[in-house]
Amino acid sequence: MQDQARYQEAKRVSIISLVINIFLTVIKAFIGVLAGSTALVADAFHSASDLFGTIILLQGLKIAHKPPDASHPYGHHRAETITSKILAIILILTAVGIGYEALKVLQDPGITPPDSMAIYIALVSIISKEALYRYTVKIGRKINSPAVIADAWHNRSDAFSSIAALIGITGARFGYTVMDPLAGIFVSILILKTGISIYKQAILTLMDTAPSKEVLEQIREAAFQAKGIKEVQDIRVRQYGSKLIVDMKVCVNPNITVEEGHGAAARAKENLMKSNYDIQDVLIHVNPCRKIELENCEECNMKYKSQD
Repeated sequence: MQDQARYQEAKRVSIISLVINIFLTVIKAFIGVLAGSTALVADAFHSASDLFGTIILLQGLKIAHKPPDASHPYGHHRAETITSKILAIILILTAVGIGYEALKVLQDPGITPPDSMAIYIALVSIISKEALYRYTVKIGRKINSPAVIADAWHNRSDAFSSIAALIGITGARFGYTVMDPLAGIFVSILILKTGISIYKQAILTLMDTAPSKEVLEQIREAAFQAKGIKEVQDIRVRQYGSKLIVDMKVCVNPNITVEEGHGAAARAKENLMKSNYDIQDVLIHVNPCRKIELENCEECNMKYKSQD
């Protein structure tokens, strides 16, 4: 998918998320205070963090899709990973704040049950946030955007927190008033867990962690299929935002010309750029195969004997 089309997809889903989160934040905060529900107010703060996170996401996506320049020859795609990290920090801070407020309410001996209207708002939040999660994560996977997927999990965690709020409100309505602040604490734990998970994934990406063995093998095979490539001797792949950057060494027949060797490398690069993986760039170092490598690669020679 072209970068501009990818950006428009991400922008569209972010604006939809922004509008829904504005509505839910206002309505949950208003009804939560009016109905006297700690869990619903905590849930409103969670929606507010989603709102703030989506605004950051939009800015991060805008930066990530800027074209390469002299200072950033590989482009700005890592801005998506940085955005994911910021969203994770927002989630963690939100969780700590919600948990603290719920603990203060729990220590209050005069807890009163919330009004029944809080139940209906919690139900609306569960349905809308789960639907928003499914739509956002679908687009995030389609365009391979870690930031959009992180924002989708913000929405999913908000749906979970609304379920916890619903249980707490319902329990409090039946006389178990302590369930409302307990639900608020449970919500904070869910949010904290999600935030830590997203943060860890962002750190792994920033540390240039290699993709899975399956991905490496498929990339190796795509290069090996190129005419003239006898062996892929070394391969290194790192994540660059939503993109992959590939470095590899390949072995070619030592009796061919330099131009033919570079032609084989060009074909290998073309195979990789056409693969299902969103590859930003490929650097291939061409080595002449040693005699022993050619002798031990009978399968290669049989497969490519017509090439030389």
